[in-house]
Formats: sequence, structure tokens, C-alpha cells
Amino acid sequence: MPSALPDGEPVPTDGALPAPALAELGERPFGFYLHVPYCATRCGYCDFNTYTAAELRGRGGALASRENYAATLVEEVRLARRVLSQGPRGAVDLPVRTVFVGGGTPTLLPAADLARMLTAIRDEFGLADDAEVTTEANPDSVDAGYLAALREAGFNRVSFGMQSARPHVLRVLERTHTPGRPEWCVAQARAAGFEHVNLDLIYGTPGESDDDWRASLEAALGAGPDHVSAYALIVEEGTRLAARIRRGELPMTDDDEHADRYLIADELLSAAGLDWYEVSNWAASPEARCRHNELYWTGADWWGAGPGAHSHVGGVRWWNVKHPAAYAERLAADASPGHGRELLTPEDRRVERILLELRLRSGCPLDLLRPDGRLAAERALADGLLQEEPWKEGRAVLTLRGRLLADALVRDLVD
Repeated sequence: MPSALPDGEPVPTDGALPAPALAELGERPFGFYLHVPYCATRCGYCDFNTYTAAELRGRGGALASRENYAATLVEEVRLARRVLSQGPRGAVDLPVRTVFVGGGTPTLLPAADLARMLTAIRDEFGLADDAEVTTEANPDSVDAGYLAALREAGFNRVSFGMQSARPHVLRVLERTHTPGRPEWCVAQARAAGFEHVNLDLIYGTPGESDDDWRASLEAALGAGPDHVSAYALIVEEGTRLAARIRRGELPMTDDDEHADRYLIADELLSAAGLDWYEVSNWAASPEARCRHNELYWTGADWWGAGPGAHSHVGGVRWWNVKHPAAYAERLAADASPGHGRELLTPEDRRVERILLELRLRSGCPLDLLRPDGRLAAERALADGLLQEEPWKEGRAVLTLRGRLLADALVRDLVD
């Protein structure tokens, strides 16, 4: 089962936010994340807040079912309107710039349900004229008609979980789609009129070779997406994959193999015209970048609706109760589904900016660094981990080698 949520301080029953947080509304872009917590099966590496029908059986009954889910989530969108309307600008002046529907498998719901959730955001807040509207999708959960219905509803970006093109790698990950299906989905999405299409890939699966990884990248590029995400597999405790590795059934991929796979990814993706703009993300143009993720990475504001979803507004971060039944019960009682929250201090926000912005191609402003962090950055520059030209303009920007060591480097910079 997914990991536990932190406690934090209690969220008010009505979900009210502190006045200073509301006063910041409108200073940064605002988006919505909609969490759909249902999956047909649980992948062996997954520790996300998702549930199969078997896991929900016996707890929550109809409240936890996906048949009623869209109506429940719409109630949280309405709650968001009430809460954010208390700010000096009012929610009516806060058009939504990005919507991202994630999971889980959002496309287990009927397309009409996803459309209903999007319509609620449009009705309560309004969508910016150039709003980016994304849904994640498993390749075996959509067909041409489904994609056409999403496009008609206003979705203009779709992200398919490809992970690998090799059957034996998909088996280890316990993915249910067959090789070739993601590429077919990209073609169908383009035919439906989607402007932007992403493929998610995972490298470092036990038993995967360099040749397997190259084949996956080549298959992804052959499909013609304008965005590719490539993430190193993280083996989370409590997952079936972790148990198999612990029992010696599967080998553990080491950091050197991860680094080699990353270099292969950057080489092939760059050669195909996709440039990195975040350590794990490549896009064919600035317009193809995921603006919703950029909103997270740059400390903007978003409301996360759904079980276990996280939100951030004006330096306040909060997270919802995890179970779909508990989530529905709260909203049925006209109460916030928030489980806990934290008020970020100026120091918290400074550290988070360094942690996130250093991963971006635009880099991190040097004036965010304290003296010890500045000295660490100077050493990184001398070691070839940071680029020289951006440094002269006051920014720390990673080199390719720096990207391989980003997690270690950032710990030095926040001192």
C-alpha cells in the first residue's frame, strides 16, 4: 500500500487559508491537479496513492467507487472556489493556466467524467485562453474514440505511460500493455487533434540492458511525441518489486548503470531535436514543455483535488486524506478533505527554490545561495558541474555531468 502522509497541522474544517497566503494569489500562475486514484492492477514498482477494485472491496462501498468519483471531485473544485474567493482578488480573477489529471489511471473513468471535472474548473474559475490541459493515460485504457472525446472536451495534451518497449522489462515492471501500443496511441492522439503528446519512460529496471534502453528510446522517438520524460527507477520499500529484489529474484541496478542510461537518453533525445529543460524532461520546443510541471518547479500555486493530492498557495502546503471513502465522506459533510498542512517559512521557500530550480535549464539564481552554498557552487564550477556562461550572468546552470550529480550537488548548495 502507498506510504503514509505526514501529519502537519490541522486543516480548518472549511479549508480556509491564512490571509497572507490569499494575498499572494495572482502573483504567480495558478493550476489544478486532479488525482484519480484507481488502477486496474497495481504495478510492481508503484507506491502511489492508487487503489484497485480488490483493494477497495469492503471499505467504503459506494463512497469509494469510481462510478461516483467525478461528482465527488467536482465538490472539491467548488470548495476551492469558496476558499480562494476569500482573497483580495477573488477566485473569479484567477483563471486557471494548467490542469493536469493524474493517477492512478485517469482513463479508467469514462471520458465524460474527465470532461465533467474540467467543466467544473471552467465554470468555477475560468480557463486561460492558452490553458494547458493534460491527462495521463495507460496505453491499454484508451482507444481512438476515447481520445477524440477528450479532445472535444478541451484536453490538448496527453501523457502515455510507455516505460519500455521490451516485453521482459514490461513484465518486471508488471505493466499490462504490449510493446507497440504506446506508439499506436501517439498516432491516435495526433489524429484526434492533440497538440502535445508525451511519452514517459523508465530506465534502470532489473534485467534491462543498454541495448534494451536504446530500443525503448528509439521506439519512443519513432512514434513522434514532442515531449519525453525519462526517470530512473526508484525501488520503493513496501512494493512487490522491492520484495523480489530483497529475495534475490531480481538484481538491483546500481548508480553507475543509471548514469550510463541517462547519458544514452540525452544523446538520443538531443540528436532527435528534443532538448532537456529539466533534468528528466526533454521537449521539441518551448511550447512543448509541460507548463503544469514548470508551475511546480518554479514555486507557483496549484490546488490538488482528490485523495492524497497536495496543494500549494502562497507558501501554504496541504494534503488531502488518502482513502477515496474518507475523501468522499469529508466532502459529503461539506468539510475540507485536507488531512494536514504546513506553513512554509521564508527559509523553507528559499531552500525549495534551490532544490527545484537547479534542475531546470534556466538554473538557479546565485543570489539565493548563502556563503557556504556559494563556496560549494564555486567548487562545482571549477569541477565542471556548472556552466561558465550562465555563471557570469548570476545563475547556476548544470552541465551534463552536473545533471548526473544533481542530487548530491544541491545538498551542498542549500547550506
